[in-house]
Amino acid sequence: MDQLLMNAFWSEILGTATLILLGAGVVANVILPRTKGFNGGWLLINFGWGLAVFTAVYIAYKSGAHINPAVTIGLFTAQEPFYSVTGPEGLVTATIEPTVGNMFMYFGAQMIGAFVGAVIAFLAYKKHFDEDAPGATKLAVFSTGPEIRSYAWNFVTEVIATFVLVFFVVASGKTPSGLGPLAVALVVVAIGASLGGPTGYAINPARDLGPRIAHALLPIRGKGSSDWAYSWVPVVGPLVGGVLAGLVGAAWV
Repeated sequence: MDQLLMNAFWSEILGTATLILLGAGVVANVILPRTKGFNGGWLLINFGWGLAVFTAVYIAYKSGAHINPAVTIGLFTAQEPFYSVTGPEGLVTATIEPTVGNMFMYFGAQMIGAFVGAVIAFLAYKKHFDEDAPGATKLAVFSTGPEIRSYAWNFVTEVIATFVLVFFVVASGKTPSGLGPLAVALVVVAIGASLGGPTGYAINPARDLGPRIAHALLPIRGKGSSDWAYSWVPVVGPLVGGVLAGLVGAAWV
């Protein structure tokens, strides 16, 4: 692996770990017992996730800041470079091409980062996880779940919400510079406030699956089930949404 790809690999790990640490952290702060932010409400979670994205995009600048397999597969579908290095006078000096191998490298880094971020969030809130709370509440810190369980319609919700995110990324230029990180963060807040009610808006397969695996492995008191029966929805739905956004984005821009 050359230096550019190695930097991208670690960039996606660090960025995705930051995303999950801050995102899972705001959920823990709102729903776990005896926290300072207990019962802070849905909008606090929305803004917390948006600011988590804002922070993570800046951290992951050496990879193009995908931090989401749905973004990666959307750019792959649109055949847009995953990352470009610009030299003097704005000339592109190197790129990470949208190949199958590079796509799976990004996927792997994002999954590792998501798992690590979830473990660190657990450590930050360890004493609150030790308090009495329903198993489903503790799982909700790590992964999404539907308010009304209907796998087909939950899938549709995730496809639509992810399409909005990835189409915006493709159409807006894909670069973490200028207003890019803030704009993406605000889109994530908007998606959560508008489309997040039915499923909790995973809109990111690594964001859901990596922490769900962490939940299954960590020694969480009274954690209950990891809800593997639902786990395919927040993985497949966002991937489909990402592909559709890539197809439409390629035709649009």
